[in-house]
Amino acid sequence: MSNERILAAKYEALRLALNERTRRLWAGTEAVACGRGGIATVVRVTGMSRNTVVRGIGETTQANPPGIGRLRAPGGGRKAKAVLDPGLTCALERLVEPLSRGDPESPLRWTCKSTRRLAQELGDQGYQVSHRLVAALLHELEYSLQGNRKTKEGTNHPDRNAQFEYISRKVSDSLARNQPAISVDTKKKELVGNFKNGGREWRPQGDPEKVRVHDFLDKKLGKAIPYGVYDLARNAGWVSVGMDHDTAAFAVNTIRRWWRTMGRAAYQRARRLLIVADSGGSNGSRVRLWKWELQKLANETGLAIQVCHLPPGTSKWNKIEHRLFSFISQNWRGQPLLTHATIVTLIANTRTSTGLKVRCELDIKRYPNYIKVTNAQMATIRLVPDAFHGDWNYTIRPS
Repeated sequence: MSNERILAAKYEALRLALNERTRRLWAGTEAVACGRGGIATVVRVTGMSRNTVVRGIGETTQANPPGIGRLRAPGGGRKAKAVLDPGLTCALERLVEPLSRGDPESPLRWTCKSTRRLAQELGDQGYQVSHRLVAALLHELEYSLQGNRKTKEGTNHPDRNAQFEYISRKVSDSLARNQPAISVDTKKKELVGNFKNGGREWRPQGDPEKVRVHDFLDKKLGKAIPYGVYDLARNAGWVSVGMDHDTAAFAVNTIRRWWRTMGRAAYQRARRLLIVADSGGSNGSRVRLWKWELQKLANETGLAIQVCHLPPGTSKWNKIEHRLFSFISQNWRGQPLLTHATIVTLIANTRTSTGLKVRCELDIKRYPNYIKVTNAQMATIRLVPDAFHGDWNYTIRPS
């Protein structure tokens, strides 16, 4: 067998196992071993360039070859696009910079969320880039995909902090005297039926729960309106699931059902009831029907009902939101709310490691909208405003 055939067999056996640098060193070693004409022989057999083989010979004869452990010498290889065209990075930053996106003269305005769209706009400016390169450049510029974050609460009332401190003192005083203090609110209304519910649950692989494609109201099933009462002292909750309208009458009737079923037994020596509520919705500070219905409740129970409303725009700080409603949402995540009975069961089964217990019942009563409370009726309400912000803090005494 000739030398060239032997050399070709060696190269074929080693070719796939060699990288750029080791292939070059092997070629140089074989060229030296072949003696006179070895460089030309290696070039014919392997198809490498003469310069590559000569460079391999040079590296094999050095005691400490440069770039040991590297495939290329420092600075070798194709230069990055951003290095070859320094204006590319600046052009990309102009497209994604927040002020530019809101500028009507900006080419993208508010559409620069897609790397493909950005690559297209850069192409229109003369830069030939792929969407993958755009993504890599954005990461180098310390950009990342981000969603919205709810942090802006609208108008910040000058007495906001003072009202929070006032509520804290009132709650602490009630708890110290073993008087009931509750947080109340309406949870998000839910469509009843085979609709998608956010979140995920464990199921056999490839067998997701099948739900409707479109979330259109099923008139036969309607909506579910969960109104909750959270006992601040006992870490216990009550939820009434309404089927009609979220009115002040529904809200107060939920408090009434909580008192009859849970509150009265827990607070047998109660003389007053503290309610912490939002400033808007069915239990808003300006809702006349709310105060009218509370007067009825005070007359029935004999309790002086003290109400403290959270400042406007701060409903997320209501204790019931993160001590009760959040756990209900976690408990039923990924499960379609097929019927009102399903909703009641899922809410009632909500538990936490800190001992939260929830009772839930369906409220089938009808609560008509647009009930007006006249000035004469308002005059009969025994409402005593507090010295501090009487519009937010007041007591309704039984007749």
